[in-house]
Amino acid sequence: MQNNIDIRLAGFNVDADLLRSLEPESSQNLTPETISAAYARISRSAASIDELRLQARQEVTRARQSNSRIIFDMGHHSIAEHAVFNFDIMGISRLAMEEIETMRLVSFTEKSQRYVTLLKDTLIPGELLVSPLKAEFENITSRQNRFYSDALEIIDSYLANQATKSGLDKASSRQLRNLAKEDARYALPLATRGQLGMTINARNLEYLLRRTALSRLEEVRNVGQRLFRLVQPVAPSLILFSEPSAFDRKLARGHCLPPELKPAGGHPSPAPYSLIEAPQNGDDIVLTALLARVHGSSWEAAASQIQQMRDTEKRALFLDMFSRMEFFDSTPREFEMPFFTFDLVVSASCYAQLKRHRMATLLASPYQPELGLTIPEVFTHTGLETRFRDLIMQTEQAYKAIAASQPAAAGYLLTNAHRRRVCVKMNLREIFHFTRLRADSHAQWDIRCLALWISDKVRSFMPLSTMLLCGKSDFTAAYENVFHQKPQHQI
Repeated sequence: MQNNIDIRLAGFNVDADLLRSLEPESSQNLTPETISAAYARISRSAASIDELRLQARQEVTRARQSNSRIIFDMGHHSIAEHAVFNFDIMGISRLAMEEIETMRLVSFTEKSQRYVTLLKDTLIPGELLVSPLKAEFENITSRQNRFYSDALEIIDSYLANQATKSGLDKASSRQLRNLAKEDARYALPLATRGQLGMTINARNLEYLLRRTALSRLEEVRNVGQRLFRLVQPVAPSLILFSEPSAFDRKLARGHCLPPELKPAGGHPSPAPYSLIEAPQNGDDIVLTALLARVHGSSWEAAASQIQQMRDTEKRALFLDMFSRMEFFDSTPREFEMPFFTFDLVVSASCYAQLKRHRMATLLASPYQPELGLTIPEVFTHTGLETRFRDLIMQTEQAYKAIAASQPAAAGYLLTNAHRRRVCVKMNLREIFHFTRLRADSHAQWDIRCLALWISDKVRSFMPLSTMLLCGKSDFTAAYENVFHQKPQHQI
């Protein structure tokens, strides 16, 4: 007997320009609210889903009333997750972009400063538009952009000469010269404009609107207001809690902490990275979780059995688990049980890539000149370091002058070389993903140094679970070292 399973494509992202090109009578009911309303009725209606969607499209006013009642009165906010929006965010500063991208369950793609040559496009924060400090701000950002342009030419020439001396072919030579962009950008200010494609559901958009309303940056608050004005006419029944609550305001401003509660020693140790917390017997935790799930036993019973095993037996289990692994495979969910916590001091260039790993817990403090600089080695090789340090000295003098009256706006002047402190908590599965991508030989050197340090630390605590923990480019060698043969798929 054939199973009568019916699966239909209910919708997909459609370009807004295409929607606007439709005839008014055809487009008036084109709102994602109808999907939310139809799906909300699935649990209480005998009608098929396609019938529910048709009803919602035919009765948009009623669908909106239903959405509002279900979200506001009944508290079932998850129906808003069925409505998805795409936003083009253009002309936004790197500093504001970082704040927007703290949202975890949102998709972002941004203009990369590693691959695009930047053309002195700098945002002047609204806080300074009518301030006498505006001229000083423009003077410093002009110097930073001039250094970027000069450094790009100098580093490009240096790397081209190095490629010629090394006898690299044209393709390798071009790839090497492209590295000039990612190093020259360390002089650029966080006021540098970029652009961002964002895909977000209505529930997370509402949360983002509350977050942006509490930002210390006028630019971020304006972004939130613009987003609300764009989406409110399209989906008024799904964006109901766009204003921050009293609880939001209390936490955002740190009012839950008394003023006298301020720890001493805010400057970093000589080493910018430190391990705060690591699991004890992490390999046993992974095996215990696997045994408990497969056999449906209690955690206590599974842990007792694993503890009685010899080390050679545990290793054999991991060898069997990893024997068919390829560089593109994810580790199983059991690897999410062990956690590691790190205290990191990273440059803005490094954080720009670290922030993309949003499934980790990332708690970032503001950029602080006192935390020092991350300076590309090529600045020393090309004689740029002295000039760069002079630029930084001028930058930080202007930063202090602006911070005295406009502390939020001062952050725009700091460069990609300046640092911030980030507390990071990752489970082992996320560490595998992070390492595969960021310890790869093609990864940018700043984030690669961090990924290699993290992977080394984790291996020392969990040698069995991490026998294949490495960047994609090293996977074949790591696999061959463990199994004495190459994996089926190789990069």
